[in-house]
Amino acid sequence: MTASSSDPKSLPVVRLFTDGACRGNPGPGGWGCILRHPASGTEKELSGGVALTTNNQMELQAVISGLAALKARSDVDVVTDSTYVAKGCAEWMAGWKRNGWQRKEGTSFKPVKNVELWQQLDELLTRHNVHFTLVRGHTGHPENERCDELAVAAAMTFING
Repeated sequence: MTASSSDPKSLPVVRLFTDGACRGNPGPGGWGCILRHPASGTEKELSGGVALTTNNQMELQAVISGLAALKARSDVDVVTDSTYVAKGCAEWMAGWKRNGWQRKEGTSFKPVKNVELWQQLDELLTRHNVHFTLVRGHTGHPENERCDELAVAAAMTFING
């Protein structure tokens, strides 16, 4: 799934692994991501959370935070277990934008949920050549499992103080 395209030949390649978690939905939530630059072997973990949020918001925030941390235009493979984020970026966002950030529900249009986060993500997608790889969550994918650990730990800080 590709969200944007340009000539990636001269761009640095980055793999961005992401996950979000929520203890209750809504409830205390967290996000985690791993930025990996295969050419240099460098890796960076990021995480954060919110006292009251939803799982979808945390899934979006993980991608937003990872892309925002990149200092140069890059060819980014986002690896996520969130169909909501992957399909939203690759398939649904263009229609939402055409319809003024509205989505069709039955015979009428309704505002897109989490529109502020989608708009932040949309702006970041223009800065990079981004494509999405959807993986099954909680199936032993090492980076997805690590991102889940980061996200859960961040969410738990609002519970355990």
